[in-house]
Amino acid sequence: MARVLITGSSSGLGLMAGQLLLEEGHEVVLHARDRSRDPGIAEVVFGDVTSMAGIRSVAAQANELGPFDAVIHNVAVGYQERRRILTEDGFAHVFAVNVLAPYLLTASMARPSRLVYLSSGMHRGGDPSLDDLRWERRRWNGSQAYSDSKFWDVVLAFALARRWPSIPSNAVDPGWVATRMGGRGAPDDLSQGHVTQVRLALGEIGGTGAYYYHLTRANTHPAASDPALQDAFLATCAELTGTPIE
Repeated sequence: MARVLITGSSSGLGLMAGQLLLEEGHEVVLHARDRSRDPGIAEVVFGDVTSMAGIRSVAAQANELGPFDAVIHNVAVGYQERRRILTEDGFAHVFAVNVLAPYLLTASMARPSRLVYLSSGMHRGGDPSLDDLRWERRRWNGSQAYSDSKFWDVVLAFALARRWPSIPSNAVDPGWVATRMGGRGAPDDLSQGHVTQVRLALGEIGGTGAYYYHLTRANTHPAASDPALQDAFLATCAELTGTPIE
């Protein structure tokens, strides 16, 4: 029996992953933004990860309930924001939720036995530049901001695979599926959208520093495997959050 934390799991793929784990007899801790979104099927940590204070609160609650065999970093927002929305910490909303939340949770929590980061096939169109992560100089483009954020999620997974070799750390493309974020017309197979991250969380498919799509290793943006970029990304996030990953 494994004990797994899943962020962003009050609905969609995160909740589906939690339900599958529970059906197979594992212990699950879910995460919801607030108590009104509690799905009522397992223990839940609460917190709004648009802010660093909220992220740290989630990490503190998780540490009280841990340790965990795996953390599935599922929390995310989509690609349809038509304007640059700033969080209370002054970050673009997409970057704060999709990148800083998994980074800061990882940095603030006790290390689990396995790490899984949700990315997207759109990461291949991401910009591997650290020059304007806040979108202060670029003209806002919601689709590009999303692609960038999912690129950095792959970089994070690969950086930790290299830095923590004893802890498998992998990234997953769940496919473009018909969740609230993916949209009603998404063409991919929803029944497969949550399976790969569960199998990685349980250590049933393996290795580390890999990117998976429907249980199969897939190619990534080549820059994601650059150790210099990985180290620069971790250093930048440490500066932005005030919390390094040791």
